[in-house]
This record gives sequence, structure tokens and C-alpha cells, in this order.
Amino acid sequence: MLEHKIFTNGFKYIEVTNLHAQAKIALQGAHVFEYKVKDKPALLWLSSQAYFEESKAIRGGIPICFPWFGKHKEDSSLPQHGFARTTLWELVHEEELEDGSTHIRLKLSDSEETLKVWAYKFEVYLDVVVGEKLSLGLHIINNDTKAFEVSTALHTYFDISHIDNISIEGLDGCSYYDALTQTSHVQNKILQINSEVDRVYQIKENSVRLNDGSKQIGIESKGSSSIVVWNPWKEKSMAMLDMLDDGYLNMVCLETSNAREDTRIVQPTQTHSIEVVYTQS
Repeated sequence: MLEHKIFTNGFKYIEVTNLHAQAKIALQGAHVFEYKVKDKPALLWLSSQAYFEESKAIRGGIPICFPWFGKHKEDSSLPQHGFARTTLWELVHEEELEDGSTHIRLKLSDSEETLKVWAYKFEVYLDVVVGEKLSLGLHIINNDTKAFEVSTALHTYFDISHIDNISIEGLDGCSYYDALTQTSHVQNKILQINSEVDRVYQIKENSVRLNDGSKQIGIESKGSSSIVVWNPWKEKSMAMLDMLDDGYLNMVCLETSNAREDTRIVQPTQTHSIEVVYTQS
């Protein structure tokens, strides 16, 4: 079942409920901000202070970074992580699948406003399948006469019991760029987090696992050979108005991405897709 809902301030979202799970997706940003399989804990972390307001990014869930990740390479005055996460998308398809899952498709295309900050014609579709697994596919179509570069991310915030309890497998032996020190390194063991982390890993396998005590989250990606690991730690959490001071203790971002060396060039009429499937056990 799919319901169209509106917060008291007029902010629109979709609520999906089926045999397997429930989810909530904001039309602004095509932003999945809640997903929960029946009889399992929530997969996604959402700040209790998150904004659900026009033109403001939502702190938590799965923001979409497009057409650039992080700061714009040439103009730092442009929005962090691009404009997709704060732009209204259009719901173009909804379908109940035979296995009881729900398929949602949302669309974003160029407009007078987007052309002011990114001078290309495009269409982007986000396919979301809500079921026993959560699947997302971001499909970027170049409708222009010239190639464009995209650096993207599905900026997923995972809900965790405590930052001290987690480890991340699948990154051993991978090179990474540390944005905090602006240096490059190689991961030589299972990753555990005990301080601020902001890294872009160039991964060898498209499978990463987040361990959180008895809970495990699998991350399987396509169209991506990079993953961003981020936790703001205490000082930056305290500086964020849309996050509790200790919010960093119960979240970690593992972001399927096309970042740094994994930035992609999309030729006219071509499509580039980045996909991810999340499973819980």
C-alpha cells in the first residue's frame, strides 16, 4: 500500500507499507528517510532534529548527492553535494510486485533553476524497491549535446547500537583518501571507528558488510567502485543544528558512490547507473 502524506508545514512524502517492510520517501530529494523490515530494527538513522522543510537537506536516511559529491570543484559557493537532495522530484511509477515488494520510481530533470548552476540537460530516475531488502538504482541520462562529468553518492546513514560496537568488513587492502588530512593510505585491517572519519575508499569488491553486535548489514553495489565512510564525531555533531550533540554515537555513513578516482563521464544519449542493495541479518 502506498499513501501520499503531508507534514503540517506542507512537506510531502510517500509512505509504503507491504508484507515485508515499511518505508517513507520524501518527494524533495527522492529521499528515503525511513525503512524497517517487519520484526527487525530500523536500517536507517534519522536525526531527531532533522529538517523537513523546503530547500533544506534532511539529516539522515539516504540523501542523493548529484551532480557532484562534496564541494563543487570550481565554485565552493554552490550547494554542497549538488542540488538533487533539495529539489522536488516527480513520482512517475508505483507498482506492487509479485513477491509482495513495492517498486517506486521518481524523476528529476533539468529546469531553469538547475541550468543556472549546472549547464546540462539531463534526466535522473531513482528506482526504490521496498521489500525484505531495500534496493536503490540511480539512473543518470545525458540529454545534452556534450558530455558531462558526474560525482555521485547514495549518502546512506545507518542506525547502529553504538559506534564502539561496529566494524566494517570488505575494505581491507583498499586504498583510500582521507579528507581530514588530505592524504592517501591503504586500509590494512577491518575498519573500526574511534574518532572523526571522512574517507573515500576505492573498493576491490562490490560487497561491504557492517557488523553491529549480532546485527549485520550487507551492502552490494553496481556501477560504483568507491564507498565513502563518514562519522562527524563529537565536535562536528555539536556544531550541527540538525543533530544532537551525541548523535554521532548511533550512526555511521557508508555511501555507495562515484567519488574521486571513480568520477564518471556520461556521453550524450548515454546512461550511467549506480545501484545498491541493503540486507539485514
